[in-house]
Amino acid sequence: MAIIGALLSIIQGPNLWNALPDLMVFVAPLWVAVLFGVLVGWVWRPTWANSALNNFTIPATNYPSFDSLKSQLPSCFFSVSDNGSVEDCSSGPGSDSRLSKLDVENKSFVGEGDLKHLSKLVAEKDGGPAWVKMMDRSTNNMSYQAWKREPETGPPQYRSRTVYEDMSPEMMRDFFWDDEFRLKWDDMLLEAETIEECPKDGTMVVKWVRKFPFFCSDREYIIGRRIWESGKTYFCVTKGVQYPSIPRRTKPRRVDLYYSSWSIRAVESRKGDGQMNACEVLLFHHEDMGIPWEVAKLGVRQGMWGAVKKIDRGLRWYQKEIESGTPLTHCAYMAHIHSKVSTKRMKYLENASTDSQEIETSEPTTANDEKPSGKNVPKLLVVGGAIALACTIDRGLLTKAVIFGVARRFAKMGRRL
Repeated sequence: MAIIGALLSIIQGPNLWNALPDLMVFVAPLWVAVLFGVLVGWVWRPTWANSALNNFTIPATNYPSFDSLKSQLPSCFFSVSDNGSVEDCSSGPGSDSRLSKLDVENKSFVGEGDLKHLSKLVAEKDGGPAWVKMMDRSTNNMSYQAWKREPETGPPQYRSRTVYEDMSPEMMRDFFWDDEFRLKWDDMLLEAETIEECPKDGTMVVKWVRKFPFFCSDREYIIGRRIWESGKTYFCVTKGVQYPSIPRRTKPRRVDLYYSSWSIRAVESRKGDGQMNACEVLLFHHEDMGIPWEVAKLGVRQGMWGAVKKIDRGLRWYQKEIESGTPLTHCAYMAHIHSKVSTKRMKYLENASTDSQEIETSEPTTANDEKPSGKNVPKLLVVGGAIALACTIDRGLLTKAVIFGVARRFAKMGRRL
């Protein structure tokens, strides 16, 4: 009531022009609130709004395009793309020749530059921030260690080392490449399709659709992947690539920034018998899923060990299937087509830069130990987004209670930071 009274006294004053600065003090916060609401509403818009926009047509006029508007907004609201290198490669059997003609300029999608980057990650010479250890667990036939780091730009990055007992590198390589079998053991993978492949070097372009929680739309990935062999180690690169002939859809949402690559080699078993019948996998992974990074980090911390055990179960199932005589699928067969690189060349790629990094052996950091960072989610944005989401996603009280509970948790995290 005091605010309303002050506003009326200003309007009823003898000289309205002199009161204009005072009016701006009242109006400016209202416009800020309106713009914030429009922005949050656009980011968290419901499905029916997307379909309405798609069906709405505007007469041909020289309006600015959405891409030009997008370039003027903060980049944190849009995914970042990761373009592949360009080489010549012909499409393989089973791929659509029309797609190959449209994307002829993008071949090959994965090149030696990607091998160089992975080799530096494996050798700990990529010049990135130090890795912070976050997990160290094991089972009877597997040991697992995980690290995390947060670069100045981009999403959090993860590194893991897993050693599987009684496993060959070749079996591991085929397992990771076999999308047809992955659909059986990975309940998060809804669709897997080979778009294009190169019978010369084994490069593949595949499309994945992964299931996300109920409050998010599913995610679509266009992935380029390729395998190199050097000595007795396999270097497997998979990353998001641009493929213009596959149009973007409202659902599932396209993930552009995606990197998940690993090295595979035989190591000595922890049984201590001197046999090289265990398999070591060094995995490097990061992606921008289009959700706040604090939410993504929370999901990783809570679900990492469960995901690792699920992979191990799928691997042992796959091992039994292959050893029982089940023929290789086409995707697994493509893993046998790879490029060979001399150890001398690999050493050159590893040492191409003098930058180095260290791996911290300290215990995992807690929320109280982390330093404030610009990548942390502002409390106002989390709460505002939760309000918009709760009002659009569902009318039930349970859904709203869950969302507001998550918002309160991140608000407390923001105060600690």
